[in-house]
Amino acid sequence: MHNDSPLVTDLYQLTMVQSYLDHGMTAPAVFEWFVRRLPADRAFLVFAGLQSVLDFLEHLHFSDEELAWLAGTGRFSSRLLDFLRCLRFQGDVHAMPEGSPLFPDEPALRITAPLPVAQLVETRVINLLHIQTLIASKAARLRIAAGSRLLVDFGLRRSHGAEAGLLAARASFIAGFDGTSNVQAGMAFGIPIMGTMAHSYILAHDDEVLAFEHYAHSHPQQVVLLLDTYDTEEAARKVVALAPRLARAGIKVHGVRLDSGDLARHAVRVRKILDAAGLREARIMVSGNLDEYDVARLVARGAPIDGFGVGTRMSTSSDAPYLDCAYKLQSYAGVPRRKRSEGKATWPGSKQVYRFFRDGCIAYDLVTCADDREQEGLPLLRLVMRNGRRVADAPSMEALRETARVGLRSLPQATLRLHHGQPVPVRIAPRLQALARTVDARQATMGS
Repeated sequence: MHNDSPLVTDLYQLTMVQSYLDHGMTAPAVFEWFVRRLPADRAFLVFAGLQSVLDFLEHLHFSDEELAWLAGTGRFSSRLLDFLRCLRFQGDVHAMPEGSPLFPDEPALRITAPLPVAQLVETRVINLLHIQTLIASKAARLRIAAGSRLLVDFGLRRSHGAEAGLLAARASFIAGFDGTSNVQAGMAFGIPIMGTMAHSYILAHDDEVLAFEHYAHSHPQQVVLLLDTYDTEEAARKVVALAPRLARAGIKVHGVRLDSGDLARHAVRVRKILDAAGLREARIMVSGNLDEYDVARLVARGAPIDGFGVGTRMSTSSDAPYLDCAYKLQSYAGVPRRKRSEGKATWPGSKQVYRFFRDGCIAYDLVTCADDREQEGLPLLRLVMRNGRRVADAPSMEALRETARVGLRSLPQATLRLHHGQPVPVRIAPRLQALARTVDARQATMGS
């Protein structure tokens, strides 16, 4: 349902691959995806996008049209074009379960494949993991703020393109949202689709009551009416007056939506109007440029709100619109490699992450060498693809949601705080530190 063309890449991936082929550099390579540091006011992330990456890798190929276009640019050799014509991903992938809590400096995904192949997929792998981990992490904070109240993704119209909106719906659902307004996401991922009406629907009618009545008769099983086009409390009174007439037609008012003004104050007043008329089961849904801080304030004020529609600020992660994440070469031809750039140094070799718990909560994570199997913690990176094929069927969306629920429940309360949260410590095992010193010494003797 999204763009899996291998041309969704950066030019330098193709230029590097051509040079690798020219010089016979096709031995196995290990690349790992990780986040260098957390955004401001974030104490944890939720790893998301793995299944999208596996879909991309399973179907990786260049079409005749794409190859013809590449040839027409005059940039690429026949050796590269022949390689791309036969390209299929036949490597291995290890990864954390999608939905897992994630912290800086620990690999969430590891790809092992011939160097040209592992290099070529870099851009799309980062692209898919970045947006979904970013949005799932924002959505998880909204779930924390909302408690058990309904949460619906309203973000498509201001997402950064159609695919971003689709993947944001997926990521937010994994992280605990209950539904989305994005119809394509309903078809692609089985996410419940939810929505009411826009102000334009009310404005298109000469009479607000008539608008409510028309909508109710068109959608008798989903009567949720938008109240704030003109006067919120007056619209609530109109709904109350209309309700008996709808009831005689067998139609029930399921809820109302507020989209502007002091939402807590309006919700209190509307709740009183609805309750006084016996519409106690009608739910109050609010929307209007909300984020987790707004939701937390509304909940703290005790506002009688049953659900939140969250759009722009969630689907763009407006306060933290990007992750400092990377996909780096850690080993080539069996030799561990290590980047030492200032502020961007990496730990070398294939790695594993062990998670340790105390009293049911995550105490710390330990990053060590992949072959260090003497640790007592829970190993997080698992084989999910062998020779280019999944080792198991893709988990259901509900299974991914359960992984995220369990993960959030395992975080200490200090980590769950919306402000000034404390990240879970990530420790580097002595064995991995020793390997880094060995790699540094080797590189020093090579003059690098």
